[in-house]
Amino acid sequence: MIVSDGWKEATKPRLIIEDKDRKTKEKPDFTVGKRKFKADLIPVNVLVAHYFAAEQAAIEILESEAAAPVQSMEEMAEEHGGDEGLLAEVKNDKGKVTKAAVIARIKEIKDDAKFADELNVLMDYLALIEQETDTNNRVKDAQKKLEAKIAAKYGKLTEDEIKTLVVDDKWLATIAAAVPSQLDRVSQALSGRIHQLAERYARPLPKLTQELETLAARVDEHLKKMGAVWS
Repeated sequence: MIVSDGWKEATKPRLIIEDKDRKTKEKPDFTVGKRKFKADLIPVNVLVAHYFAAEQAAIEILESEAAAPVQSMEEMAEEHGGDEGLLAEVKNDKGKVTKAAVIARIKEIKDDAKFADELNVLMDYLALIEQETDTNNRVKDAQKKLEAKIAAKYGKLTEDEIKTLVVDDKWLATIAAAVPSQLDRVSQALSGRIHQLAERYARPLPKLTQELETLAARVDEHLKKMGAVWS
């Protein structure tokens, strides 16, 4: 790619054109609107790590925040989701609690004091649903903004920046990561061979010769007792 197109041209993300007849779907590296792109020379993660590490870290924090209400809802569903549980009335045929069912049930019992405990649980569950939805929307918004920055950055990269990303951040980093595993593999192979040789030569030849002579003498003695004669 670099030889045929040059550094800058080879860096440009490739627009993915889906072939509906062949039903080929290539996974995009990022999207801008409805347009999907593949970055062949400089992977998105390399570009992001170099220029947008702070934005990526913020997204990961939001994703962890989105996971918290999901876990809380799972715990509530486990605690109150039995046949006689306080969430039993809002479970569908598949045993899942839905937002629509929760809202409908709240409207149904909100003015009836005898359902106070159920109402409190439903209100807490609804708050968790809304928290998850809000956080997920913030994640999507942050991802869209980051993808817009990524798309713009590919077009603004200088040749020196491209070389740094490709040679240092991609190629050399890949080699640096691979070298320790190769060294470990060679080290393990050598260790295994040394262990094998150590076991093989743990008993010296003079000792083996002595043991052989002792055993041979015993065999001769047994044969003589059995009447065997040889010249």
